[in-house]
Amino acid sequence: MPDLKETTRSGPGRILIAVYAIFSLAAVSRSAVQIGTQFSVAPVAYLLSAFAAVVYIVGTVCLATASVVSRKVATVSCIVELVGVIAVSIASYVVPQEFPDATVWSHFGSGYVFIPVVLPIAALWWLRKTDPGRPG
Repeated sequence: MPDLKETTRSGPGRILIAVYAIFSLAAVSRSAVQIGTQFSVAPVAYLLSAFAAVVYIVGTVCLATASVVSRKVATVSCIVELVGVIAVSIASYVVPQEFPDATVWSHFGSGYVFIPVVLPIAALWWLRKTDPGRPG
């Protein structure tokens, strides 16, 4: 059995990977349908949903790969995700006319039980906890 410090795929990491995979599928599906059928209604929101899908895919793959490089990419991806959630959420309140249709990241992910704002924080915590270079 691998040491907890060696892999992001063990213990709670499995749950994180599963949630990221589910969000990848949800965001890809939602953005594909929105862009394909009604892009002119809310192009900013739909493109942001597509961007979120890419970020979730990167997070899924990097957490599942658990290499030194993938850990670094996952960390950057989680930071981009967290900044994206915060920025899009603020924008969805400040300029709601740009978001006539919600994105995964609108209103701090309220349409997804706030998981989009909690997920990158949980992933960053897990990446830190399982860092092989970190003592303890």
